[in-house]
Amino acid sequence: MNTTKVIAISGASGAGKTTMVKALSAKFNCPFLLFDDYVDEDTYPTDMKKWFKSGADVSTIKTPKLVKALRELIAANKRPFIFIEEPFGRERACVSCFIDDVILLDLPMEICLSRLITRHIDHPGSEPLNSIAGYLVKYQDHLRDIYIECVNQVRRNCDLIIDGNNSVEFIVGSIGNCLKSEAKENYE
Repeated sequence: MNTTKVIAISGASGAGKTTMVKALSAKFNCPFLLFDDYVDEDTYPTDMKKWFKSGADVSTIKTPKLVKALRELIAANKRPFIFIEEPFGRERACVSCFIDDVILLDLPMEICLSRLITRHIDHPGSEPLNSIAGYLVKYQDHLRDIYIECVNQVRRNCDLIIDGNNSVEFIVGSIGNCLKSEAKENYE
């Protein structure tokens, strides 16, 4: 019987999910999957603003390659955890059955936005200024509201909320203590 637990790290874009998943994976010497590695042109609804206004059903966000990779990793894994970057926690039907615990990285939206802008500056596309300007127009128009709604959906159904304003080391230590404590309770 496979006792591997799948731990989803959730939060808004820019909350630090990728950094946290990689740091936790290193701490526990466990495998990880990153949501963005499985995003393609069919992942998100074509008109995100319309999607948001019609209820923001995150189950319409499709990542079949991520689900396949997770299923295969669970079957083959012998480590205690698999860490997965899943911005939507358990809210997407296609992954909810695989996730044991959801940890929400809670961070003010202005800090997330600052991190996203920094990311665009540090890793520019073909037209960095247009990319940032275009993103900010969408952010003001609808993306900010989408991020808030998605985080609130996760917040209602997560297992742990972590203040993302702390250092990576502090957050990894806090999550590590919770996971060790939970594992100890399960075996006593």
